[in-house]
Amino acid sequence: MNLNHVFVCGHPALDFAATLRARRSTRFEMFVTPERLNAWYLESGLVDTITPGEEDDVREAIAVREAIYQLVTDRRLGEEFDRQALAVVNGAARKTPATPQLTLTGRHTEATPEQALATVARQAVELLSGPDVPLMKECGNPECTRVYIDRSRGMRRQWCGMESCGNKYKAAAYRARKKTASAVTAR
Repeated sequence: MNLNHVFVCGHPALDFAATLRARRSTRFEMFVTPERLNAWYLESGLVDTITPGEEDDVREAIAVREAIYQLVTDRRLGEEFDRQALAVVNGAARKTPATPQLTLTGRHTEATPEQALATVARQAVELLSGPDVPLMKECGNPECTRVYIDRSRGMRRQWCGMESCGNKYKAAAYRARKKTASAVTAR
């Protein structure tokens, strides 16, 4: 499994929730160190610079991520929000977020890991209380558990991303059809 962070979900809070991959099977954790967590904050474009993190920042981020995933799942399935998850996300959202500053070279956002996490939690609040809720879908690859925003025409998108899941799934389906066809001809 590659260690690169992927941003295919169409919303930062959903990409954040997707950092624990393959939840129903192999469960692959992307936030293994404070450095990997900070790399996500930087690569997501949420912040431009971030202070070094600690193990506590990772534990806190994982707790908030799992709460976001729970709330996204609840909302997607039309169920009532899990109260514990609500408390975790709202608690993080109440903290001071990353604040962009205007500099001579343009916008620059400097943050601590706690501020970056507060920003993600606030984005989750906005998402889960906003107009994109009906557009949330889970990837059609049974191994993948990413939830994405489907802005395609007629909401026909099936995969979190073609590179990550769509091509693999389509290639496997093609091989299966070819194998079946050759088994039939061999009779």
